[in-house]
Amino acid sequence: MNNKIEKSLRQIIQFRNEKLNRIREMGVNPYPYKYDASHRSLEIINNYDELEGKSVSVAGRIVSMRRMGKASFFHIQDQEGKIQIYIKKDDVKEDDYKLFKLLDIGDYVGVKGSVFKTKTGEISVSTDTITLLSKSLRPLPGTKEKDGKTFHTFADKEQRYRQRYLDLIVNPKIKDVFIKRAKIIQSIRDFLDCQRFIEVETPVLQPLYGGAFAKPFTTRHETLDRELYLRISDELYLKRLIIGGFEKVYELSKVFRNEGMDRNHNPEFTMLEFYITYVDYVYLMDFTEKLIQSVAESVEVTDLEMNGHKIDLMQPFRRASYMDLLSEGVGEDISEADEEHLRKLCDSRGIELEKGTHLGKIYEVLMREFVEPNLMKPTFIIDYPIVISPLAKSRRDGNEKIVERFELFIGGCELANAFSELNDPLEQRKRFEQQVTLREAGDEEAQTLDEDFLRAVEIGMPPTGGVGIGIDRLTMLITERKTIKDVILFPAMRSLNKETEAPD
Repeated sequence: MNNKIEKSLRQIIQFRNEKLNRIREMGVNPYPYKYDASHRSLEIINNYDELEGKSVSVAGRIVSMRRMGKASFFHIQDQEGKIQIYIKKDDVKEDDYKLFKLLDIGDYVGVKGSVFKTKTGEISVSTDTITLLSKSLRPLPGTKEKDGKTFHTFADKEQRYRQRYLDLIVNPKIKDVFIKRAKIIQSIRDFLDCQRFIEVETPVLQPLYGGAFAKPFTTRHETLDRELYLRISDELYLKRLIIGGFEKVYELSKVFRNEGMDRNHNPEFTMLEFYITYVDYVYLMDFTEKLIQSVAESVEVTDLEMNGHKIDLMQPFRRASYMDLLSEGVGEDISEADEEHLRKLCDSRGIELEKGTHLGKIYEVLMREFVEPNLMKPTFIIDYPIVISPLAKSRRDGNEKIVERFELFIGGCELANAFSELNDPLEQRKRFEQQVTLREAGDEEAQTLDEDFLRAVEIGMPPTGGVGIGIDRLTMLITERKTIKDVILFPAMRSLNKETEAPD
């Protein structure tokens, strides 16, 4: 912030503090405890015929103001929208008008008055009494007035994410995204509850992390004198519940992964995981398709547009094998290719591999480069290489290199991941040991060996299918947002200032 702007801001804050003192001197409490509002803004606008001429009381934040001598107009904004308020000096008590003269854009007020329409046809409330509910000491960002209208120019994405409260005030349509997100989550719960699932809670702090390829966040519990990890997945705990006798369970939870940030990744995100006994990944594809279509319909979205592509969520989702798609993407059949061949392929395409990259990582690099960005229409990628799927069953046709797993892609982004869950304890131990070998070779995201989970599987785990769905990415899809930060109220941000994280 340059010195001129900083000086201007200090002056505004000082001026508002002076007004605050004058309000207190009037005997007015600028921060009262309550206010009884009879109506919301939208309720008055939608029911004007019934409310015309009747007395109402409304409350909200002043977001615009036109002062015109002895009569003025201003708008107040509540959660549902905004409504115009008219105040005339001759129609209110002297103290009320004195109070009004000390108000600013950003203040919260309560207004009691009658409903009417202006000459221009705008539904408004004519003030009888006005009550200050909260004095704003800082101006709203980028507020400009011209020709009696107020404009907000708070467009800096970084600042909007850091100060979401200002974003919600100045760009009220942003609220719609998060209201829709809440409806999406409620719709998921309704769908699963109707299918007789049990919603459960599993530990966020775990003595051993697992269930996904990711680096964890580490903390320490002083009383237990041990390191603990923020969960990277709740999979292994939910499977313990399946082993314990639950047949349908789900959890909607925060998950934490100590990884990079981009338009699809935030270190803290929301995941749905659900498990069903006696089903396989074929059943889960049908189930997941119905779930997503039901959620979309609940918020009245059946088709959308992403990156210039029309996407119809109500059409049957495509199904295609991992190796077929990858072979098509790179332009040659690689279903039998070994690691050396794939390294040469990467080199010929100008793809640099990090030191220690193993076969599974090479597959993932090639998929990200040649396949995933092109999967705009809903597509289940099925039958994954076993080297990147340590918790899934091998294909039932005897192909030991391939497992029964799918990932759902829509709009070029992964939304869901699912397995026919591995329930052979001896095979699961062997897979974990292979992951330990990869970790020792330098793969920090390789999975850990969880002895307690293996003990549980040795007790006996029934045939089970499990699915994980990223709630943030699903919300991005349905609200047609291009970055995960647009659907998380308070996304992680890079450090702004070592002294304070609050920009002026």
